[in-house]
Amino acid sequence: MAKSKVAPLEDLSKKKKRQSIPRLELSSALLLAHLYETVAESIQIPAKTFFWTDSTIVKCWLCSHPSRWQAFVSNRVSEIQHITREGVWNHVPGVENPADVISRGVTPLQLAECSIWWNGPTWLQEDPSAWPKMSSSSEQQYDSVTLEEKPLVTAALQMLPPSEIFTRYSSLMKLVRSTAWTLRFANNCRTGNRACRRSGVLNAKEHEEALIALVKLAQSECFPVELADLAAKGQVKPSSRLHTKDPCLRDGLIRVGGRLRHAPVSFSRKHPIMLESNHPLTKLIMVDYHHRLLHGGAQLMLSCMKEKFWPLSGRNLARKVMHECVTCFRARPRAHEQLMGDLPMERVTPAPVFLRVEVDYCGPFNVRQASRKAAKIKCYLCVFVCLVVKAVHIEMVADLTTEAFMAALRRFVSRRGKPEVIFCDNATNFVGARREISELQRLFRAEQFQNAVVTEAASNSIEFKFIPAKSPNFCGLWEAAVKSLKGHMRRVIGNTVLRPDEMLTVVTQIEACLNSRPITPISNDHRDLEALTPGHFLVQRPLTAIPEPSLEDIPENRLSRWRLVQRYSQMLWKRWSTDYLSDLHNRNKWTRRRDNLHIGTMVLLKEDKLPPLQWQLGRVIEIHPGADGIIRVVTVRTQQGSFRRGIQKICILPIQHNQPQVEEAH
Repeated sequence: MAKSKVAPLEDLSKKKKRQSIPRLELSSALLLAHLYETVAESIQIPAKTFFWTDSTIVKCWLCSHPSRWQAFVSNRVSEIQHITREGVWNHVPGVENPADVISRGVTPLQLAECSIWWNGPTWLQEDPSAWPKMSSSSEQQYDSVTLEEKPLVTAALQMLPPSEIFTRYSSLMKLVRSTAWTLRFANNCRTGNRACRRSGVLNAKEHEEALIALVKLAQSECFPVELADLAAKGQVKPSSRLHTKDPCLRDGLIRVGGRLRHAPVSFSRKHPIMLESNHPLTKLIMVDYHHRLLHGGAQLMLSCMKEKFWPLSGRNLARKVMHECVTCFRARPRAHEQLMGDLPMERVTPAPVFLRVEVDYCGPFNVRQASRKAAKIKCYLCVFVCLVVKAVHIEMVADLTTEAFMAALRRFVSRRGKPEVIFCDNATNFVGARREISELQRLFRAEQFQNAVVTEAASNSIEFKFIPAKSPNFCGLWEAAVKSLKGHMRRVIGNTVLRPDEMLTVVTQIEACLNSRPITPISNDHRDLEALTPGHFLVQRPLTAIPEPSLEDIPENRLSRWRLVQRYSQMLWKRWSTDYLSDLHNRNKWTRRRDNLHIGTMVLLKEDKLPPLQWQLGRVIEIHPGADGIIRVVTVRTQQGSFRRGIQKICILPIQHNQPQVEEAH
């Protein structure tokens, strides 16, 4: 495949300057990158790719970072490097470049005999070590003007790392007290007169002196240039970030000059001490205000702190302190999220209706006996949902015992056929049902040699699969069905108490409504008068599997009545595959992949019926990655035992183990 483009001519009327030869060569390299992208998407063959250019300047451009060049070159180099990131760029001599055949122009007879066009240069068929190589000094033969290189702008900036003393303590009070004791010791060592030595407990003046000493040390690390300018000239340079605050130097401290000189407030409020928000001391001061204000909000912290200190970008620091506060997080926890997982095989593989189902309970609902004076009794609805076509089957259940669920399951199997697999949550009645079915399976398998019927029943036993406890996002299909069922019940029944037979009639009609809802978008075709619904599969489904071979291409007049029914079923499954299955691609939420959880992470177990401050504190002791390597289920150990939970039901505490706040959090 080949492609070429004609270079634009100079237009004097529009005062457009003709592009230079290197820029045209760069444009041709971009054209080559787009051509490669088209070919790679078409053939999809994994192979190492080599790109060739006969321009040494273009080769130099592509071998460097785009930020080094001017805008025209930088934009195109960036796009070329992104498209050809898995390939290798080489230099080819101009006389051996097959692309030049297009630009020079040839007749059909010459093109037929042009070996370089059809086969490329002769050395291209040899070992890569024999290919021509461009010398590493090629870039040195061009000046910065030819290469369109950006001029370098350098600025000397002195940045001192924070002193170790600021990272040694987790609270401002510990840091100030330690510094105050150190200053007292230094003062007592310098003082010869014992009467002038300090003793006893630390007083308020010593605390203030220690805090001022720490602030001076922090300012010397953050604003060394500004301190020198204020000491020498009394003002900072216009390029300084402190320039808008009109800073002044008082007692060795940089304070805000401001416009409140005549305000009837204290001196520290007129001229607060300036601090860098990224410095550890500023964060300790903000955390101290946060605790003294009983974990107040960012606006309250910032307004109180500015009465004495003025942190640069203080609003961001206040929000960061609130975000990292464990107490504030426990008051308003945020559940963890992860990229939405792929659909299980049971949902995307065609199968007879109700061969793979999910089950859930709904209720309770009040019913009454025939006598009006009889007491009200509770009943529940057991909802079975087909994983493939979203068909719904509803059974009334008297209570939440294992025996009642087994009876509902037997009625479901008798009317809809035995399912292959049942998905359900970890409710105790479901766990008990699985235990009973397992005992029956062991009994059947022990007597397989006695009866062939028992052998057939055991080979087709029902498999139960449980989702993590309290993780409704793992069962969105049946949760949606239960939500729709409750909506119909509220609208139809309301507060009316029905008899059991009346309740069964209403439930059956609601089941018909749920099985009539469309599972695919309604078509815009005027000839298509109905949408695909679960009812199509319930009414027209044969008792066997999908018929083979396909009958879709056979004319209807050649089919018997039974074959015609089979063909109709096949058309339904074809429409299911084209309309419904293709619509399952979208992720409506949880569209971003996040970092996986690690063993040892401290979390809160989310409980819907408890306030956040009473949620259990636990530690992740086991992770359960999915097929795509993303962790969506973990095992958490708490004081009350270990629990398996989905990540949507846990909240990760903002504890960083490499910071001193961990001690305080514990």
